[in-house]
Amino acid sequence: MTFPVDERSVVELTQALVRLRTVNEPGLGEAPAAELVAATMRGFGWEPEITEVAPGRPNVVAVVEGGQPGPTLMFEGHTDVVTEGDLDRWTVDPYGAEIRDGRLYGRGSADMKSGVAAMIHATRALQLAGPFPGRVLVCALVDEEGLMLGAKQFATTAVAATVGGAIICEPEEGEICTSAKGAVRVRVDLLGAMAHGAMPQHGRNPVAPLGRLLVALAGLQERLQAEHGVHEHLGPVYLTPTVLRAGALDQINVIPARATVAIDARTIPGVDHALLVSSIAALAEEAGAPDGVTAQVTVVDDRPCVEIAPDHPLVVALAGAHEKVAGEPARYGGVPGATDGTILTRDAGIPTVVYGPGGKWIAHQADEFVEVEDIVRCTHIYAEAADRFLRS
Repeated sequence: MTFPVDERSVVELTQALVRLRTVNEPGLGEAPAAELVAATMRGFGWEPEITEVAPGRPNVVAVVEGGQPGPTLMFEGHTDVVTEGDLDRWTVDPYGAEIRDGRLYGRGSADMKSGVAAMIHATRALQLAGPFPGRVLVCALVDEEGLMLGAKQFATTAVAATVGGAIICEPEEGEICTSAKGAVRVRVDLLGAMAHGAMPQHGRNPVAPLGRLLVALAGLQERLQAEHGVHEHLGPVYLTPTVLRAGALDQINVIPARATVAIDARTIPGVDHALLVSSIAALAEEAGAPDGVTAQVTVVDDRPCVEIAPDHPLVVALAGAHEKVAGEPARYGGVPGATDGTILTRDAGIPTVVYGPGGKWIAHQADEFVEVEDIVRCTHIYAEAADRFLRS
C-alpha cells in the first residue's frame, strides 16, 4: 500500500515549527509550537487534548482511531529546543527555516521539529488510506531538553497504560535505535569552613579535596569501563565532570566554605545506578577526610538504560518499513543520550524504539539542519511502520 503523504505540507510544517523560538530557558516555553501542532491536528478533524505541565508548557496529545479493534501505537516528539548559542557561529538565521541545497536549516530542524511534523503527517496519511486496526496516539510533549516533565506527566495518564509500543521520532540518521544509554546526574558538595587566605589554619579548604575527587572519578570510570566493556551500540560508560564551583573569582583572599562538582554519568546495561552513586559518595568522603571536609551527594536525575529486543513487533515493523521505503537493509544503533522514551519505558512500561529524520550528531550545533528528502522519507516510513505494527 502507498500512503498519501502530503510531502509539501510536512516540510512546510517543519519550517513553521522551526520559526518558533521554543528554547528550554526560564521565561520561554513550548506554547507557540503546541498551539501550531494543535491547530494542525484540528484541521484534520482530530481533537487534541492539551495539558499544561508547567506554566506556558503544554503537552499536546491526539488519539486517532482506526475504526477496527487492535493495539495502540504511540508516536512521540518534543517541542522544546536548546539555545542557539553564539550567533556568530551561525551562517544562517537560527529561526529562519531556510532551505538551501536540499537542507532545511535552523535550531530544532533535526532535534526535533522535523520529527514532530513527520509523525503528524504520517498519521494523517494512515488515516486517509482507510480503516486500520487499533489507534495511534500522536504526542508532542514538553521539556525533553530539561527534566522531561512532559514525558513524566504523560506516563501517569490512563491512556499511557494502553500503549503497546512507541516510536520516538528523534534524529538518528537512518538507524533504528533499539537501546539508549542511562544517565545519572550527581551533584557533590564538599563542605569546609571559610577563612582568610592568609590564615588557612583557621579554615578547612574544600578545593584540594575537589582536585582529589576529580582524580578519583577518572579512576572509577576506568574501573567501570574495564568491568562492563563496550556495548555494541552504546559504547563504554562515561563519568564526566561538567560543573565546577568553589568560591568567587573576585575573592582570591578567601578560603571558600564549599566546593561543588556536578557529574554527568552515562551508563550501559549492567551498571547498577545505586551502587554507582554510593561509590561516588565514598570517593567524596575519602577525598575530604584529610582536610576535615565533609561531603553531601545529591542525585539530580536518574534515567535507566533502556533496550528493546530486535525481534519485538515494533522493531520488526519499523525495519520492514525502512527497507520498503528506503530500499536498503535496516541499520541498527543506540542513542548516546536519553530520550523521552527512557521515561516512557521506566514510568509506564512502554516499549520504545528511536528513529527519525536528521543526523544523529548535528543536534545542538550551530547551523543545525535536516535534509528535506529525509523528512519526507521518514514520514512515509512512519506511516508504513504504523500500518505494519497495528496489523501484526
